[in-house]
Amino acid sequence: MKELEYLVEPEALHALINDTQNSSLCIVDLGSQASYLEGHIPGAVHLPAQALLIGQAPTPGKIATLAQLEEVFSYLGLEKDTHFVVYDDEGGGWAGRFIWTLDVIGHQKYSYLNGGIHAWRNQGFALETHSNQRLRAPVTLTLNESPIAEMTDVVNNISTNHATIWDARSPEEYRGQKGNAARLGHIPGAINIEWTALMDFDNGYKIRSDAREFLAAHGIDGSKPIITHCQSHHRSGFTYLVGKVLGFSIRGYHGSWAEWGNHPETPVER
Repeated sequence: MKELEYLVEPEALHALINDTQNSSLCIVDLGSQASYLEGHIPGAVHLPAQALLIGQAPTPGKIATLAQLEEVFSYLGLEKDTHFVVYDDEGGGWAGRFIWTLDVIGHQKYSYLNGGIHAWRNQGFALETHSNQRLRAPVTLTLNESPIAEMTDVVNNISTNHATIWDARSPEEYRGQKGNAARLGHIPGAINIEWTALMDFDNGYKIRSDAREFLAAHGIDGSKPIITHCQSHHRSGFTYLVGKVLGFSIRGYHGSWAEWGNHPETPVER
């Protein structure tokens, strides 16, 4: 199979899926079930995004257990040479969360379909409406913790300022005007750039072409490691993805505001 770039355009994927020599390719649709059934990329298998999450209060967005992840990747037929192409129907949040999960399990063969199903449809490429299944394969995983930021990492960073904290939530959440936690506001020193600010809505939800310059103008230039978060590490799945595209050193705080804002002792600014 021809090697795919980390950020793959619809045209490149379209050419590849029409090539019969692509048995190692696994296209994963992280959109809603309704969107998948309405029309998906030929050959794509649907994965409910919730399968990637622990789903337990008060931090439901934390990474799933090892047993859960082994079930997910058994369902997807993960093998050493599997190359995942991942997309969703919202511009990259869940797709980015899947890519972060792949980094956590140490599987480096993956691509993000730039713009997801929106960009694919913009090109007028064919869609399928029937469901696809992968051949299941037994999977034993080990976890690589380096992409994961925990609350202690973020607490320590407040005094060391070693990393940039990228808050991907809305400005209203950042300012403490709305939210879903016992305490509202933001992590001290965090920079707020809402996840959707990196999407080009006039170009099929693709990552905006000036993303590097836009981020630098708002205080994120990649000169320091980055820890990104939102409420549940869903929206920040996309900001993690963008950081990877730009070559930044970036981690995802999977506890996110659900953990920080519900903890009685973490510092909060408004």
